[in-house]
Amino acid sequence: MKNFLAVFTGTDEMMGKSGWGALSEAARQERMQAGTKAWHAWMADNEKQIVVSGSPVGKTRRVSAGGIEDARNAICGYIVVAAASQEAAAEMFVGHPHFTIFPGDAVEVMPCLPVPAA
Repeated sequence: MKNFLAVFTGTDEMMGKSGWGALSEAARQERMQAGTKAWHAWMADNEKQIVVSGSPVGKTRRVSAGGIEDARNAICGYIVVAAASQEAAAEMFVGHPHFTIFPGDAVEVMPCLPVPAA
């Protein structure tokens, strides 16, 4: 088994297309509860393959040779899973609540590579 980083993405554009902002507060809360329940069910169904349970992430600070500054990207959460292949890892996220209930864009799945020896 290999480890794969899965990054949950979301954009303002998808938020607008989803109609999330047009929901009443009661409807939004109902969807939040349903989404949270479905997300926890997904976690339980895949618990043997979850290496790092991850979490949502907040605002970004970018650090470069030029210093530290505010930045914006589409990353809104992460998780690390184990699977036999990248395809198998990606298959885990088909129909995920991130984009079937919540207004997320996608889940990007990439292999965690070994650090080269010194």
